[in-house]
This record gives sequence, C-alpha cells and structure tokens, in this order.
Amino acid sequence: MDEKVKELIAIGAAVACNCHPCVKFHTDKARKMNIDQELVKQALDVGKMVRKGAAGQMDELLEKEII
Repeated sequence: MDEKVKELIAIGAAVACNCHPCVKFHTDKARKMNIDQELVKQALDVGKMVRKGAAGQMDELLEKEII
C-alpha cells in the first residue's frame, strides 16, 4: 500500500473517530503530498458514513435502554 493510500485511510479514520486534531493533521499532510482534493473529499465522506453508522447504532441502544 502506498503512502497516499495510507494517508487517505488515516483521514477517513480520523473523521470516523471524531478526532479534530487528527483530521487537521492528515488533511494538511495530504495537501503537502499533493493528493487530489477529490480523493480527500471521498475519504472524508467515507469517514462520515462510518461515523454515522456507529452513531446510529448508539442511538438505537440508547432508545432501548430508555424504554
């Protein structure tokens, strides 16, 4: 796996775990590596999708526990 792919994965993971400093660090690093901004956007979108899935499951768990 090349360094650009690793950086894109790091961006998505940072978004998925809500790590603000990590998102800033890795998106800045991606710019310095001249990674296409469309690929960065796709990595951000994947991270958001993963985060949303996890948050949705938490919401479901909370609903079950409250009722």
